Amino acid sequence: QRLRAAVHYTVGCLCQEVEEDKDVQFSKQSIAAISEITFRQCEIFAKDLEMFARHAKRTTVTTEDVKLLARRSNSLLKYITQKSEELTSSNMEQKEKKKKKSNVAKGERTPGEQEAAVTENEDSNMA
Repeated sequence: QRLRAAVHYTVGCLCQEVEEDKDVQFSKQSIAAISEITFRQCEIFAKDLEMFARHAKRTTVTTEDVKLLARRSNSLLKYITQKSEELTSSNMEQKEKKKKKSNVAKGERTPGEQEAAVTENEDSNMA
């Protein structure tokens, strides 16, 4: 019930934005109908995603499942693919930062620091 109420609230907010932008009015009944259709469609999407994962013998829904679900809408598929790539690159950057921090905490040097140390050592040997 709370989820249904949250969907109804969100649809109401979106309708309010459209009202302001397009100078149209939505009745309470139309907002309720849009909310109900949206909620039912989300239930169908959730079941489809679960089936896609189960078909692949997985218990986790992946981004590939979501892309498969969105395949009929080119613009939605493009948006999901773009966001997925952004999240992947962001996650990779965070992993690199964590790796550098753990190396620093352990007293290990990053590859750039190792190279500088070797160069410094060679310079002192030449002197």
